[in-house]
Amino acid sequence: MAEYRRGLGRGFKSKGLEALIDTGNRGSDNNESKNSVIEIDIMKIEPNKKQPRKKFERENLEELADSIKEIGIIQPLIVTKDGEFYKIVAGERRYRAARIAGVDKIPVIVRKYDELEALQAALIENIQREDLDPIDEAMTYKRFNEEFSLSQEEIAKKVGKNRSTVSNSMRLLKLDERVLELLKNKKLSVGHCKVILGVENGDLQYDCAQRILDEDMSVRKAEEMVKIMSDNEEDHIKSIERDKRITQNIYAYAENELRVILGANVKIRQAGKKRRVQIDFSSDEEVDGFLSLMKSSVS
Repeated sequence: MAEYRRGLGRGFKSKGLEALIDTGNRGSDNNESKNSVIEIDIMKIEPNKKQPRKKFERENLEELADSIKEIGIIQPLIVTKDGEFYKIVAGERRYRAARIAGVDKIPVIVRKYDELEALQAALIENIQREDLDPIDEAMTYKRFNEEFSLSQEEIAKKVGKNRSTVSNSMRLLKLDERVLELLKNKKLSVGHCKVILGVENGDLQYDCAQRILDEDMSVRKAEEMVKIMSDNEEDHIKSIERDKRITQNIYAYAENELRVILGANVKIRQAGKKRRVQIDFSSDEEVDGFLSLMKSSVS
C-alpha cells in the first residue's frame, strides 16, 4: 500500500495518469482485476458529487464528443464499485462527452479506493490537465485539511506540489465572494486575486477588483493600488460605507416612487455595475394595470 500511495503523490507527477492506470487487457464485465480495462454500460456509471471540478464547458465537451465518435475513448475512466453501479473517480469529462456522443459502453478500470484516495486521484487528474478552476482546486485542498485532518505539507506531498503552492491556493478562499465569482468567471486572474488579498475587508477587496477591471490594470499596477489602499484601509472602508449608504438611500427613494407609479412592490438590486429592478405583483389585476400603464406611456 505504501508504494501505491507514492504513485498517487510525487511519483504521479512524472508519470502522469499512468500512475493511476496500469493498462492491462480488456476484459468482460466480470473481469474486474486491478489492471484490467473493461467495458461497462454507461447507464451503470454515476458521477462523483464530491469531485473537484464543478464546471464543464459545453463547447469543450462537444469537441471531445466529436473525437469520441471518430476514434472512441482512448483513456479509460477510473471508477469504484458502488452496489450495482460504478462511481467515477477520474474521467468525468470523458463520461459527459461520451453521453453527448451517444456511446453505450465505456472502458473503465475498477479500483478499490477509500474516500481520501478517491479525492486524491480525482484532484491529481484534474491538476495534470492544468485547466482546473483555481477555486475548485483551493476547495479540494480545504477538504483535505478539514475532512481528513491533513496539514498543508501532507497535502502538498500527496498531490506533488510545493507546500507554498498549496498554501497560496487556499488563501484565495479568504477573498470576498464577489471577488471569487469574478475569478471563477475568468474576469480576474489568480495573480490579481493574490494582490487583492493585501487588504482584508470584503467590501474593500471588491472595490479593488472593480478598479482593476475598470482600468484594465496589470498585476504590478494593482500592487501599487492595493499598497495605497492598505496604508489607508480605514479611510477607504469609511468612504465605501458612506457611498453604500448614499446608494441605498437613492434606491429606497426610487423604489418608493415606482411603487406609487406602478401600484406594485418594487425592489432594486445591484450586481456589479448592473442594476436590476424586481416588480412583485400580488394579483392579476396589478399585472393588467401595469401593462395598461406601459401601453399608455408609449402611445
